[in-house]
Amino acid sequence: MTTPHGFSVSRYAPERGTLARLTARDSVVRRLDWPILLSALALSFLGALLVWSATRGRTELNQGDPYYFLFRHLLNTGIGLALMIGTVWLGHRTLRGAVPFLYGLSIVLILAVLTPLGATINGAHAWIVVGGGFSLQPSEFVKITIILVMAMLLASKVDAGDQLHPDHGTVAKALVLAALPMGIVMLMPDLGSVMVMIVIVLGVLLASGASNRWVLGLIGAGIGGAVLVTALGMLDEYQINRFAAFANPDLDPAGVGYNTNQARIAIGSGGLLGSGLFKGSQTTGQFVPEQQTDFVFTVAGEELGFVGAGLILVLLGVILWRACRIARETTELYGTIVAAGIIAWFSFQSFENIGMTLGIMPVAGLPLPFVSYGGSSMFAVWVAIGLLQSIRVQRPMTA
Repeated sequence: MTTPHGFSVSRYAPERGTLARLTARDSVVRRLDWPILLSALALSFLGALLVWSATRGRTELNQGDPYYFLFRHLLNTGIGLALMIGTVWLGHRTLRGAVPFLYGLSIVLILAVLTPLGATINGAHAWIVVGGGFSLQPSEFVKITIILVMAMLLASKVDAGDQLHPDHGTVAKALVLAALPMGIVMLMPDLGSVMVMIVIVLGVLLASGASNRWVLGLIGAGIGGAVLVTALGMLDEYQINRFAAFANPDLDPAGVGYNTNQARIAIGSGGLLGSGLFKGSQTTGQFVPEQQTDFVFTVAGEELGFVGAGLILVLLGVILWRACRIARETTELYGTIVAAGIIAWFSFQSFENIGMTLGIMPVAGLPLPFVSYGGSSMFAVWVAIGLLQSIRVQRPMTA
């Protein structure tokens, strides 16, 4: 039986793990989406070079070891790959049953940030320092949790054949569950992550087939909430200054506008082919703050030029294109919603990160997926790749 949306409601019930259904001939490796995997790997290794270039001379950051950030970025990538493999092995359908536990764990972790266990880094009280120079940003994993919990609720009755699309009660429950962690993250405050989560919720609702009234209502509520947050003074001064600098680029160029001005200078100086890896004057001169994380795209623009920066865009585009194919070709609404949430996440976060370096978006402290330095971000995006691969691997093959 198939719904009008094209999703099977009986043949493909949840199962334990990916490997259970696959024969030796129809292997997991054969069914992986290799363009996504290779593009993500290329971005991660390109990011390692850019991070290395940005930090090899920063003795105040690298503890006197020019390879410190290079090795850690590669280590984060390796751990991310292991998480991806584990996600594919378990399967997104098996994880569906663990969503309540994962949701509860994510709530506990972000609440822990608000306790003495939390730490402030770059103005955001969004981290838990775990020792050994490692820190955890739970809000990165909340993005995954929101996608999974909303997909579980919105798809449950549709995939079971009881409904053609989610009813209003189910949508309301899904929004409440998404709003709880978002509200806690807002208290940190981590406005950039909240922006991504709002876009994820919109993408999930659009993919679920829910009434457009919910989408329009959510957009209106978001605008109203932004006005209310500003009126109540819930934003920190540094966040207000970032928006002020975005609205007026000439405002305090040596202060709040310094980051974006230096970022544009770095990218503009790269030209077509760039100055060459490790040869960028803005990068070697350490003029761009946070260049290994939020502003890593400026290293690509300056040292690899338009061609190198364009390659990053192409690789991100390949991931989004293949993810759209996975979302369209899966036979269950649950898989479509999960893939759509990941697409919304990657596309908006990439646009925001690159846009803020070009001055067309406000500075929001968001990393560039796969490229920026950061363990939590790297782990989260590779888990997302694992979810996409699992959806593709568990898709029934045509005869």
